[in-house]
Amino acid sequence: MATIRKAVFPVAGLGTRFLPATKASPKEMLPVVDKPLIQYAVEEAEAAGVEQMVFITGRNKRSIEDHFDKAYELEMELEAGGKQKLLKIVQGVLPAHVSCIYLRQAEALGLGHAVLCAQPVIGDEPFAVILADDLIQGEANGVIAQMAEVYERFGCSVLGVEEVPHQETNKYGIVATEAGPDGELRVTSIVEKPAPAEAPSNLAVVGRYLLTPRIFDKLAATQAGAGGEIQLTDGIAALLAEEPVIAHPFKGKRYDCGSKLGYLEAQVELGLQHPELGAPFAAYLKTLTID
Repeated sequence: MATIRKAVFPVAGLGTRFLPATKASPKEMLPVVDKPLIQYAVEEAEAAGVEQMVFITGRNKRSIEDHFDKAYELEMELEAGGKQKLLKIVQGVLPAHVSCIYLRQAEALGLGHAVLCAQPVIGDEPFAVILADDLIQGEANGVIAQMAEVYERFGCSVLGVEEVPHQETNKYGIVATEAGPDGELRVTSIVEKPAPAEAPSNLAVVGRYLLTPRIFDKLAATQAGAGGEIQLTDGIAALLAEEPVIAHPFKGKRYDCGSKLGYLEAQVELGLQHPELGAPFAAYLKTLTID
């Protein structure tokens, strides 16, 4: 059995940067080529051996539940029409050995609060947290699988990190690190969205966390900060006083699909990688004249 059996997907956000597209549809259901963002995230978790997907939802998120549910009428119609390829795609959205649990975050009280909502399901196990906004094409079996290997080795929380431009540190949780005895990067401090002049480094945490259950105690004791939100960063900072936390510079490419530009970049690059659409799409792009 995989060490990391459970993953948490905080999907209660309003997605205001993509209005009006997200007025009635969750931002996590925005498609990149032919799959919604949340499916890429779930596939990454499943590739790492995760068996239980825990979604922290809010209002207007029912389509996420419907996406991972069995669609009897659709499957019957596809089978009756002899559309076996499409039927296989629909049935493969969620592997049979994977289960989904949906918990409601009644108030938008921040990422830390969303993670805390998962405590009754996670219990006393290490678990992953995946932000679907950050679509990462990770090498091998994906970023969470890479981080699970780090956890197996060191037995402590792991943060997925990458270098970002110094002028953009105010968009991320930023870590300071020092080299550990085995070449690992040990986190010495973490700050939420520091101004570039105050950032301890340009090493940013980007939507992938592997946490020990001790984080729940820290989040429960964390005071709400600006905007009345409980920050996951603050909980991790408190955890540092008791347990080591490792920063893992993952192997792969991240698309910031929380921004319109990053979302468009993902559409183009994953479109070019698509086994059926890649070649004709590349040919189309060559016909465009960019001034």
